Amino acid sequence: MSYNHGKEERRWKCWKLAEEEVLRACGMDESTIEQLRLWDRAMFNSDRRFYRKLQDTGTYLDSVAGSEAPTEIYTVEDLLNDIENAELLKTLLTVDKLTLQITLLKMNGYSTNEIAILVHLSTDAIYKRIAVLKKKLKKFQG
Repeated sequence: MSYNHGKEERRWKCWKLAEEEVLRACGMDESTIEQLRLWDRAMFNSDRRFYRKLQDTGTYLDSVAGSEAPTEIYTVEDLLNDIENAELLKTLLTVDKLTLQITLLKMNGYSTNEIAILVHLSTDAIYKRIAVLKKKLKKFQG
């Protein structure tokens, strides 16, 4: 939403009148109240200059980012629970757990050499399992 000067001006005036009533009730002299009004007005004008040039671009990104928090996937069960496509889930359930573990590690940024050490397989075996999985998932690529 863009900056609305009239609305902010009315809000500032209401706030300032209420503040001045409290100051007068407390016995503050008029010259000090006038000096405060001038300082507050200068601050309002400074804020107005800033907010008039500010572009409100973050609202869409904020609403999208805040709408759904990404789920953390640490285990194969988390990976399978996060899949919403029933056919894709059926296909992944036909694959053995080790291939799913390799997939999870790949998703989390591990290199093929690191995965080979973690699952006690050769890098060629890792590549072969990934190729077989890619063939099974080919129909889901859009």
